[in-house]
Amino acid sequence: MDDFRRLALFAEVVRCGSFSAAARHLRISTSAVSQQVRALEQAHGVTLLHRTTRKLALTEAGARFAEHCRRMVEAAAQARAQLDLARDAPEGELRVAAPVGFARHLGPALAPLLAEYPALELRLLVDDAMIDLVDARIDLALRAGRLADSSWVAQPLCRFEVLLCAAPAYLARAGQLQDVQDLASHQWIASRRSGRMLRLELFDAGGTAHAQALPVRITSNNQLTLQQMCVAGLGLAPLARADVDDELRTGRLVPVLPAWRLAPLPVYAVTPQRDGRPAKVRHAIAAIDRHLRGVPGALAE
Repeated sequence: MDDFRRLALFAEVVRCGSFSAAARHLRISTSAVSQQVRALEQAHGVTLLHRTTRKLALTEAGARFAEHCRRMVEAAAQARAQLDLARDAPEGELRVAAPVGFARHLGPALAPLLAEYPALELRLLVDDAMIDLVDARIDLALRAGRLADSSWVAQPLCRFEVLLCAAPAYLARAGQLQDVQDLASHQWIASRRSGRMLRLELFDAGGTAHAQALPVRITSNNQLTLQQMCVAGLGLAPLARADVDDELRTGRLVPVLPAWRLAPLPVYAVTPQRDGRPAKVRHAIAAIDRHLRGVPGALAE
C-alpha cells in the first residue's frame, strides 16, 4: 500500500513540475515529498528524476513510469467517482426478489423511480420459494411473515391486514359461519408451509384469543394460486387484504367472521447490510415504503 501512495505522489510531482509545488498541493513538507521519491527509486533500483537546483527532469525510465502512474491515479479517481454515483444516484442493475403476491405492488411502487433515473435497470425475481439471496445476487428482497435467521438485515415496512375470506358461492353451498366454533366444519385452503394443519389464532373485539388447528384440503406454494382457489369457491382461506382488495370490492370474495381478526402480516425489506447501502437500494426501499402507505389493508409499522 505504501508503494501505491508513492506512485501517486510521484505522479503529482511530475504533474506539478517540482517537489515544492507537489508538497503544497498535497499539504505535506517538501522534504517529505523528496524522501518518498528517493525511497521509490531505491526500492526499485531505478533513477526516475534528474535533480538540479533549478528544475527536475525525468529520466527515460521515469517518463515511462510517470505515464503509468498518471493512468493509475486517473483510474483511482474514476473508481471513487463510481462509488460516489452508487452512493448518491440510483444506477446500474437493481435485483429485487419478491413473493408472487407482492409483485403486483412493485410496478406502481417502482415506476416513478425508474422514470426519474433512466440509468437504473430492474431485474425482478418473483417466486414464493425462499430462493438463496446470495447465489441470486439479490440487492433487495421483500419478505412477509416470520423470517428465517440470517445475516441479512430486515427493515420493517408495514403490516398487512389478514382476513378470512370465502367466495359467496362456497358459503351458499357450505353454509354461513356464525361463530369460530364453525371453522372446523369447513374446507380450508392454505400455503404449503402450513403443512396438513392450518394453525389459526383469532382475536375478538376485546382482544381475547381463540386458537384452532384446522385440516387443510388444498395447499400450494404459490400465493396467487391460493387466492384463485378461494375465488373459485373451493374453501376458506386467510388472505392479505392488500392482495384481494379488488375481489372484496367486486364481491367475488367476502370476509368471514368480520367480528374476529387475525394477527397482521409483517412486511420487510431485506438487504445484505444496513450501512453502506447503494443509492439504488435506498431509493427503492423509500419508493416501496411510500407506495405501501396507500395500499388498502396496509397498517403503519
